[in-house]
Amino acid sequence: MSIHNKNKELIKNFRNALYNFDINLLKKEVTNLFTDDALIQLCYPFETLANPNALIEQAYLPLSKAFVGLERRDTIVMAGSSINDSGWVGCCGYYTGSFEKPWLGIPPTGHQVSMRFHEFYRIKNNKVLEVQAIWDIPEVMMQANVWPLSPSLGKEWHVPGPATQDGLITRPYNNEQAAQSLKLVGDMCEHLGFYAEGGIKAMKLEHFWHPHCSWYGPSTIGTARGVKGFRNWHQIPFLNALPNRVGDASKGYLFADENYVGFTAWPGMSMTISNDGWLGIAPANQQITMRSLDFWRAENNLIRENWVLIDMLDVYNQIGVDVLARMKELTKARYLNFAP
Repeated sequence: MSIHNKNKELIKNFRNALYNFDINLLKKEVTNLFTDDALIQLCYPFETLANPNALIEQAYLPLSKAFVGLERRDTIVMAGSSINDSGWVGCCGYYTGSFEKPWLGIPPTGHQVSMRFHEFYRIKNNKVLEVQAIWDIPEVMMQANVWPLSPSLGKEWHVPGPATQDGLITRPYNNEQAAQSLKLVGDMCEHLGFYAEGGIKAMKLEHFWHPHCSWYGPSTIGTARGVKGFRNWHQIPFLNALPNRVGDASKGYLFADENYVGFTAWPGMSMTISNDGWLGIAPANQQITMRSLDFWRAENNLIRENWVLIDMLDVYNQIGVDVLARMKELTKARYLNFAP
């Protein structure tokens, strides 16, 4: 068995403890799986946690109390090697349950709720050394009807798993196929950087993306269909507002498993909001960094699906906008007595 298959198998019991949420089993698995000084990096407002136990006490336990019957559903589990001889396991899916108690100030709905996650685990010698994870918290706000931000340009919906239903990879690691997928996505990312010199034509989107591709962005941006949809609902506003964006390859980890490619960075980009057009944010030359955790699925050497989560609450926090506080102001009206 390859090291990558072993690493996927290594976190299986941890994932199962979250599928049938069992706090005692979860504590046992975290103790066995994580090093005592593992670097635990979650999205805003959790941020970097002190130790693996804090992952349970500050993240999973409050979530389980709000999402009654908490259940983790993975749609992609892949693994591979990246820079600095690092080995990674990437997981994509969503948490679900009955939203019966407030969470992060978001009012409960009493109905089933879903929240996307992208979680990456760096593993060495059968231990998790590092976690980088984004939960799509704005998605929960939408379901609770307390949306405090500008309308999304793309389609907001329950983002699906892979169309081919093959994201939970357990087959023997295929080095040749992984290398081909990695080259496709790597070349595509490299050409995105050619925009500054040659404009949209230099990016050669049609050369890398399938005509029926789907780009599943985070809540606040939404899903885009095809290259045209990707450009209209994400790329054009993004490039217009953030023309000096710069990626830092030394902070990003790109790896592949069969026809899937994962990318994780904390953060992976820096930029200045110097023009209008992105998310309704005023162009006041705010300098920001961006955490973006991605998955791609290749089909016939073209990108057919791309799952993207950006830590949007962290972006707003950097420019001085407390999204959770604004959301709470919206919910206040539900409980005020307006009788004379």
